[in-house]
Amino acid sequence: MTYEPIWGGIIAWYLFLAGLGGGAFITSAFLKWTKPEAVTMRRVGHIIAPVVVIIGLVLLMFDAKAGFLNPLRFALLLTNFGSVMTWGVVFLATFTIIALVVLLLDFLKKPIPNWLDILGVIAGVCVAIYTGVLLGVCQTFPLWNNALLPILFLVSALSTGAAAVIAVGILVKPAEFNEIGILKKTHYVLPAIEILLIASLVFITAHTNEAGFNSIMSLIGGEWSGWFWIGFVIIGLLAPTIIETITLFFASPKFEEGATARWLSFASDAGVLVGGYLLRYLVIVAALPLTMVVPML
Repeated sequence: MTYEPIWGGIIAWYLFLAGLGGGAFITSAFLKWTKPEAVTMRRVGHIIAPVVVIIGLVLLMFDAKAGFLNPLRFALLLTNFGSVMTWGVVFLATFTIIALVVLLLDFLKKPIPNWLDILGVIAGVCVAIYTGVLLGVCQTFPLWNNALLPILFLVSALSTGAAAVIAVGILVKPAEFNEIGILKKTHYVLPAIEILLIASLVFITAHTNEAGFNSIMSLIGGEWSGWFWIGFVIIGLLAPTIIETITLFFASPKFEEGATARWLSFASDAGVLVGGYLLRYLVIVAALPLTMVVPML
């Protein structure tokens, strides 16, 4: 007997893009407060933030098979503030509006008030955490119903958001790459935190109940183990950590400022983005409900 996941790749993309958008906005605000001269990279973050969130929302509406055929169904979510979905709509709408206003001010070369950036950062954090809470309310899935999941998704959102801004920034304005040392060093610690969080999530879930144990076994030694170890752990976490460790702490300053270091960083950030998507996809497809426990032989 097999179990077909209730969600799949489209929802994984929605969760990934929502977190990425929040992380990109937070990265832009961080650059404004620490490296205001990195104007192009800040603008890259301002563009990425609303665009990817809007794409994610379109994917959600498509997956729900209601947004285009029955838009009122989504509007009615705002009538039930006891629902996580309602708060998700509020967070996403608030964040998108703020991000679009900031983007408009940026393109008009108008000053962006600090209070608006702060509101955007708060909304971005709420969106990133919400993507984990959305899964966590499903109490019949031990892999989802874990307090660590929203924290893991938040850290992943910050990491993927920074990775996207840096990667695109390298392509459009490589000179600014050498000016954002504080962002590179801050970004460096995020995959390490993810490793600790995913290890804790795996350990706790595996010891929760039989459904949790079988969910984890499908990840680390079963159907999804190749994607987990090669795609998420190696490409998404370990490889970027190794690359950044070498370029940040062992390479000469001349090498760090050269084209080779930029492309290594680009490869590292691309890996982080791959890992960010696979994290959400694997958490969705590997989760087994309490009512569906299949012994791992």
